[in-house]
Amino acid sequence: MLAYTARRLLIVLVTLLVASAIVFFVLEIVPGDPARLMLGLNATEDAVRALREQMGLNEPVLTRYLSWLSGMARGDFGESLTYSVPVTELVADRIVVSLPLALLALGLSTAIAIPVGIFTAARRGTRADTAAMAGTQLGIAIPNFWFALLLVYVFAVTLQWVPAGGFPGWDEGLWPGLRALVLPAIALALPQAAILARVARSALLETLAEDYIRTARAKGLPANIVLWRHALRNAMIPVLTILGLQFAFLLAGTIIIENVFFLPGLGQLVFQAINQRDLIVVEGVVVLLVGTVVIVNFLVDLAYAWADPRLRRR
Repeated sequence: MLAYTARRLLIVLVTLLVASAIVFFVLEIVPGDPARLMLGLNATEDAVRALREQMGLNEPVLTRYLSWLSGMARGDFGESLTYSVPVTELVADRIVVSLPLALLALGLSTAIAIPVGIFTAARRGTRADTAAMAGTQLGIAIPNFWFALLLVYVFAVTLQWVPAGGFPGWDEGLWPGLRALVLPAIALALPQAAILARVARSALLETLAEDYIRTARAKGLPANIVLWRHALRNAMIPVLTILGLQFAFLLAGTIIIENVFFLPGLGQLVFQAINQRDLIVVEGVVVLLVGTVVIVNFLVDLAYAWADPRLRRR
């Protein structure tokens, strides 16, 4: 297990290094001069040149990349060109919205998907199974931003049960904060629940076809015991893998939903930074999100290998 962990950790480090290079150099070729955008179109060339010098934009690209990389290794993601504050402070202010939103969406997705997957696998080929799979297909096909707008219209505008957008802050209390996150979490969770339900159903059906399940049935064990005690535990391994991937996606993929609901999270921060050509913020947040995805996948791989020794041998 130790050798497997070391190999996976090396892959994580190489992945993070490659990802940081891709993020940095792709943003470098994006059209637009940050110095000129900050000063405005009427700024003089001398003023633009002075600001570029102050921001270090006149240095070679490779030098700036290595300097930026070494800063990130020390936990220094640079200073925002727009807000003139460290990027880490901006991230800390916004992640208190994005992280609870992702966790709430993941919890809702799991609470919906696992029972649906078990229900449909236990009733394979019935009308209930067909109807549930049609529902999951619909959940996958509907864009989450369109579903978010529908939720706003029904529950915020028509019924007025929850606010249409905005975030009061956790200082106002736990319930007001959670109330503001309910609709965004549902909009994020349902498409992911549809995917997870189909994975859970497929994994459980595959497990139910194994020889040891047939042996348990041949011994006369009740169907519920076979399903819950013998099949479900082994079928949850691929489901856990998908759960890890979904958490990373939910944390990193909230840009549209946060802008629909006017939530001051990481997604809105990235969107604003792109509009303002604040490359330091964009680079820092994107690399942080990529790092989160990679680390979550690493932890999922370790959990998967711990549960299935065949992976370690391979």
